[in-house]
Amino acid sequence: MSKYEPDVDLLDKYEMDQMDDIVRHDALAPEQQGLKRDLRLRHMIMIAISGTIGTGLFLTSGRTIAIAGPGGASYALIGIWLTFVCQAIGEIATLLPLPGAFNAWGGRVFDEALSFQMTWMYFINWALTIPAELAAAAVIVGFWLPDDSPFPEWIVPLGIIIVMVLINLMGVRTYGELEYWFSILKILTIIMFIICGVLVDAGVIGGVKYGMNAWHVEGAPFKGGFLGFITTLVTVGYSYGGTEMTGVTAAESRNPHKHVPKAVNTVLVRIVVFYILSVFLLGSIIENSDPQLLNTTTSAATAPFTIVFAKAGISAAANFMNAVVFTSVFSAINSDFYIATRILLSLSRNGWAHKSIGYTNARGVPMVALAIVSACSCLSLITIFVGSGVVFHWFVSIIGSIIFQSWTFILLLHFRFRYCWKAQGRQVRDLPYVSWGYPYGNILALIIGVCCVIINWYLSIKNSPTHPGAGATNEDMDAYREARDLYAQGLLGAWFPWVMSLILFISYKLINKTKLIPAEKADLDTGRFIPSESDKEDLKPHGPLWKRIVKMLV
Repeated sequence: MSKYEPDVDLLDKYEMDQMDDIVRHDALAPEQQGLKRDLRLRHMIMIAISGTIGTGLFLTSGRTIAIAGPGGASYALIGIWLTFVCQAIGEIATLLPLPGAFNAWGGRVFDEALSFQMTWMYFINWALTIPAELAAAAVIVGFWLPDDSPFPEWIVPLGIIIVMVLINLMGVRTYGELEYWFSILKILTIIMFIICGVLVDAGVIGGVKYGMNAWHVEGAPFKGGFLGFITTLVTVGYSYGGTEMTGVTAAESRNPHKHVPKAVNTVLVRIVVFYILSVFLLGSIIENSDPQLLNTTTSAATAPFTIVFAKAGISAAANFMNAVVFTSVFSAINSDFYIATRILLSLSRNGWAHKSIGYTNARGVPMVALAIVSACSCLSLITIFVGSGVVFHWFVSIIGSIIFQSWTFILLLHFRFRYCWKAQGRQVRDLPYVSWGYPYGNILALIIGVCCVIINWYLSIKNSPTHPGAGATNEDMDAYREARDLYAQGLLGAWFPWVMSLILFISYKLINKTKLIPAEKADLDTGRFIPSESDKEDLKPHGPLWKRIVKMLV
């Protein structure tokens, strides 16, 4: 929990103790200069929520049930891992609200080569995520078009790219406001689904009482056994991807000491309510053998949420869900642009990319970085040649693995940060926010993370396709080509992030001859947020007791 909110006297004592060194503590890190602290608490909370609810939940949750069954869906396991990852982010980002967030920590507490590698890989992650989401948007819009429509697929991503550039030119405040309202729409949809799902499952609406029957059909509740369970890990990781963005938005928060802890402390609630409860209801109402769960077209017409609404007798469910999914994708792309530009800014300000990329205008917008991200977004236009659905799945396989890598490194850096903090004679109680569960939660999460990475490697090399031979039929060859493409997709997704990371780390270390930073010399001060008098006043509890209790729970 955050010690500043309930104990304001502790904050006063902390600032008085640091007055003799306040110039150093309040010094801006290079990547912080030029940015605007325009994100308020409501923006931070909703951005955190928006990072959790995305196309992964709406479109791929049914696939995990179809493959692993209602009891084998791995949302709970990955959710535990992510909960402690966000706690680690919250502890350090509250102290050091840097645009590069956790990617910048390696250069402070371990080795500059690690920060170089992590920041570039995180940028690659978002540079690929944007085209993936744009490809998904093209598929979703295609739901409203007839099969023989001459409407070109590439118009959708191109139009969204233009809108995103205009939004980003308006500054971080506009981004925060848009995410706030998009998140409200997504939250209302989830709440509607949960209420509808409970009523449908109980037989109150729809005319059929489902109960837990779907947990007792053939294959349930753990369809495919252990193999079915581990097969869904990367898909679930992609669904959760973006939750860690709170660490990046901290750099433009008005009061990181208040906003970051509140944002990260909602992660567990979001995972339980938005994912685990939703997937539980889906698995209880829809049998895992239902072919619609696989959602091979990635259309909202067969999205699992739509199926439940249809069973409730809501005839407009498909159109409604398609509209919600489209706004979710739009919201996700909005966040993707924001994060990608800030990561490029961090790369430039640290000297790892050309210095012109670090230019910001009077609104605090990194203009050159925005131009580069917009250019990367045009990768989505390859949908003209290979189809948006194919593009989406290839990108997802790579992105999921990069997310696993980032989360693993965040936990390792948190261990190193604590070691450096204590080595410099500092007390844990002096941290503005202390992650709960440390170190046992971190150890558990790290074990889960390492196992997920190893499993992903194993699955990528398992069951390589065999050519059917000279006498193969056209059907056999089509099946072989499909299996070959899936195998190549798995290999690229599982191994590319690690091979690329190794190349980045070793090359930077050899060229710049970097060394392990001694714990006693780790820079834990530059870029620290020192609350002003108004910030301290903002940290005090306000309003009646009942309102404060509601705010704490919601």
